[in-house]
Amino acid sequence: MDSLRELFKVGNGPSSSHTMGPERAAKRFKAENPGAASFKVELYGSLALTGKGHLTDYIIIETLKPKATEIVWMPDYVHPYHTNGMRFIALNENGEELNSWLVFSVGGGTIMEEGQQRQGASKVYSFGTMDDIINWCEKNKKELWEFVIESEGESIWYFLDQIRIAMENAVQTGLSKTGVLPGTIRLQRRAQSFFRKARNDSTRNGFVGKIFAYALAVSEENGGGGRVVTAPTCGAAGVIPGLMYALKEEYNLSNEEISKGLAIAGLIGNIIKENATISGAEGGCQAEVGSACAMAAGMACFILGGSTEQIEYAAESALEHHLGLTCDPVGGYVQIPCIERNAAAAVRALDAAHYALYTDGKHTISFDQVVNTMKETGKDLKEEYKETSLGGLAKYKFTGNC
Repeated sequence: MDSLRELFKVGNGPSSSHTMGPERAAKRFKAENPGAASFKVELYGSLALTGKGHLTDYIIIETLKPKATEIVWMPDYVHPYHTNGMRFIALNENGEELNSWLVFSVGGGTIMEEGQQRQGASKVYSFGTMDDIINWCEKNKKELWEFVIESEGESIWYFLDQIRIAMENAVQTGLSKTGVLPGTIRLQRRAQSFFRKARNDSTRNGFVGKIFAYALAVSEENGGGGRVVTAPTCGAAGVIPGLMYALKEEYNLSNEEISKGLAIAGLIGNIIKENATISGAEGGCQAEVGSACAMAAGMACFILGGSTEQIEYAAESALEHHLGLTCDPVGGYVQIPCIERNAAAAVRALDAAHYALYTDGKHTISFDQVVNTMKETGKDLKEEYKETSLGGLAKYKFTGNC
């Protein structure tokens, strides 16, 4: 499996696969073709279908400036390697092709070329399944976070702390803003109003309200193109920070304990990325919010004192109960149903953690099995329900203040 540095990335939303990935690709192609007079970029499949709402064309044009760039939308062509395909073409002053590059944004801001191995490409981790990792932990009398340190080295602590800071900044920035998000939906920001209500409620409802507020804050930042952390994607960026921020306040957690929780969350996300997908265009929203919920549930279970077996159960349960979740963004924006879905998943992650803590950790379906099932379910989903805005809620047209 890859390093957690390839899972958690800090950047601007609204989409890791439709914004961050194309931006990284554009930067690389620009650097490799300094003599180009202009550029042309063909966008395929899901990138073309929801690219406008996800600012794909905007970020590519901005990145390739000052050279002019023509965007060619090709929604009907889906490359067999991945639906998020794009071809960058460098042109001379006569409009003749100098160079071209076919590249794919496969989720979480990661870009790959055709034929490149998508699983196991980087062997930072010696094991790629939860069962194997748990066996290692049992044999070596270690916890899951210690397996991460063993694999990544001590330098991962600094990285995880920077990720924590970026997540906290996203919560705080999102809470400070009001008004509507960009786009034709004109969706109202709600995080600040949720927080004002929750902070005066000392019951469990107030705690849940804070989780809602913090998750909304990050997801609204993402929807507005703000700076967030892919966890594991931009579309699911609010789940882990929302729950993390609330737990830190509630239990006065140290930054070190938060980093251990993030290590476990990242490990869970890495296993999903390795054996299934975190791309909504490939697996539906189960691959994004479902994965984020599993990551957050494992993190929360650890923080609340869960054993390795209970952590695995919490992650399994959280992902299991998102199986089949469709990705149907209204208007192609990462707003409806994405933002509310992040808030709901953050609370569901806590519920999954609490449920697992009431058990001895023993259960029937393993985390690895539910990951494989998610992969199969993603393949079976109709294309209309995989980030194309052609089915589900996306069929309805909303305008005005929501």
